[in-house]
Amino acid sequence: MSLDQITDELIARQTPEAQAIIRLLLVKIEELEARVNKTPQNSSLPPSTQHPHARPPTKKPKSNKQRGGQPGHPKHERPLLPTDGCDEVHTLKPIECRRCGKKLTGCDAEPLRHQVWELPEIRPHVTEYQRHRLTCRSCGETTCAELPHGVPQGQSGPRLVAFSGLLMAYFRQSKRRTALFLEALLNQPCCAGLAVKMQNQVTAAVRPVYDELVERLPVQEQLGMDESPTKEGSDKAWLWTAVASRFTVFGVRLSRAATLLEEWLGEAFTGVITCDRAKMYWSHGRLQWCWAHLKRDFQSLIDSGDGKAKRLGHDLMRETRELFRLWTRYRDGTITRRGWLRSMHPIRRKVDALLLRGAFSESTRLRGMCNPLYDHRDRLWTFLEVEGIEPTNNASERALRHAVIWRKLSFGTQSAAGSRFVETMLTAIETCRQQNTSVFDFVTQAVAAHFAHHPAPSLLPRV
Repeated sequence: MSLDQITDELIARQTPEAQAIIRLLLVKIEELEARVNKTPQNSSLPPSTQHPHARPPTKKPKSNKQRGGQPGHPKHERPLLPTDGCDEVHTLKPIECRRCGKKLTGCDAEPLRHQVWELPEIRPHVTEYQRHRLTCRSCGETTCAELPHGVPQGQSGPRLVAFSGLLMAYFRQSKRRTALFLEALLNQPCCAGLAVKMQNQVTAAVRPVYDELVERLPVQEQLGMDESPTKEGSDKAWLWTAVASRFTVFGVRLSRAATLLEEWLGEAFTGVITCDRAKMYWSHGRLQWCWAHLKRDFQSLIDSGDGKAKRLGHDLMRETRELFRLWTRYRDGTITRRGWLRSMHPIRRKVDALLLRGAFSESTRLRGMCNPLYDHRDRLWTFLEVEGIEPTNNASERALRHAVIWRKLSFGTQSAAGSRFVETMLTAIETCRQQNTSVFDFVTQAVAAHFAHHPAPSLLPRV
């Protein structure tokens, strides 16, 4: 007998005890099937959890073209540097005619230019400061010369410290790998202990910039927020991100509770948070729930074995696809905001009606999903009412991608000091990317200012 043959009429023939057991087992079976059928397409599982061969085949027909550039495609090559921008210029002239062998003279007004790029020999630049200690002829006291202002007390200069910090944070290298890279390729003596020391120096140099950005979070009009699990030593931790229009802030905490939101946003925040449906966000500002997450939830209804859930999932997915189609046209400028809002009105009405249908369904699963969505349906449509808000949380998902790859390679941090380094450097890296500035130049300037006891350069957006 299959599960489809277990009808309500068949269950009603059993004793009350047997009926209760059968219904309990059916619910358990439904939960287990839903757990087994979870994929990145219908749940919050990351794509890396699914084997490439297990992914559903694409609907796009296979092309007969060979891989790589196709015949007739535009040629792409590196543009030549101006001649005066080259380090060396060699003038090559033929000596004799290739046909008759007679001697050639003169110059070509437009010679063929061929440029070869090569790495210079990499050697560290070492500066020695000889501090003389002199004795006073009058009183006999000895006085030693001070180091010039801005010269570090240690043996590592600002560029070396900044470069080492970025090797660990930006290029995801371990302490030992960083030391090995410096020794093997840059001829710079280094060990894991020195790498840790330079990591702490970078944290101290960039931390004032980090704190300055955190202070600006409560006055932002919109934020994209997300979090991802990580480790701090043997403890489970969470890596948080808050993405504003011109800067991004990361934070590592040992809890997923809303305490970090209270620390960052306080009671002054009145903007919009674009996020998933996690409850810690519910009491902080106005929310826009992510439609990409909703799309996966609707797909899970389609993939379930419940006929009513399948039908509702297909109906909701149809409206979701139309929503994204219209959003793409509005974002690309092919339709005006007024036309977009007019086209979105029937979609909003249909989705609300479908969620109400699910809220009154006999299916426990449908009620569990649709009830909170319908009760808080205004959080689905904030992007229609507030200009500049997107329907998805893709900005924070993209900001977290580098951090998630780092976590997979490093397995988290080993201490609170390591967590402070990670959140500080990830903030600087992502903010410099948003502002299209060199993160190496910024970190070098911050370290130099730290050594000289000067204020750190700011990453606050210029008005």
